[in-house]
Amino acid sequence: MAAPAQKDDEPITQINVTPLVDVCLVLVIIFMAVAPMAVSLGIKVLESRPSTSEGKASIDENVNIKIAVDGAITVNGIMTDGLTFRGTLLSALSKSKDKMVIITADAKNKVGLVVEVLDASKQAGAVKLAVMKAEMGG
Repeated sequence: MAAPAQKDDEPITQINVTPLVDVCLVLVIIFMAVAPMAVSLGIKVLESRPSTSEGKASIDENVNIKIAVDGAITVNGIMTDGLTFRGTLLSALSKSKDKMVIITADAKNKVGLVVEVLDASKQAGAVKLAVMKAEMGG
């Protein structure tokens, strides 16, 4: 049955949905092809949770480096300067079983100083490195 003839001044009341369905199906196929690639590009981070028996002991064995806003560096509570920092760090790492260094820096610290401390820690033999933001008021 043919569509009824329309006059030129009447509005079109029928719409052809075939192109719309075609475009939607193409988009679905594209998303199905791209979605697995987007998921596989993520970076995997190992999540480590110490057991309750070893948690306290390992915290005391870590090397804690704190960088103050003015650039002063302390290693396990011992104030150091540019000359004594590496020696103090080597001494602290030799006593550490896990060779883990935790660097605590303020958000206002210069990034270059934090990177220098990271590099020095790695060169001194640190196996694990962690960077923390200093608590407000502390």
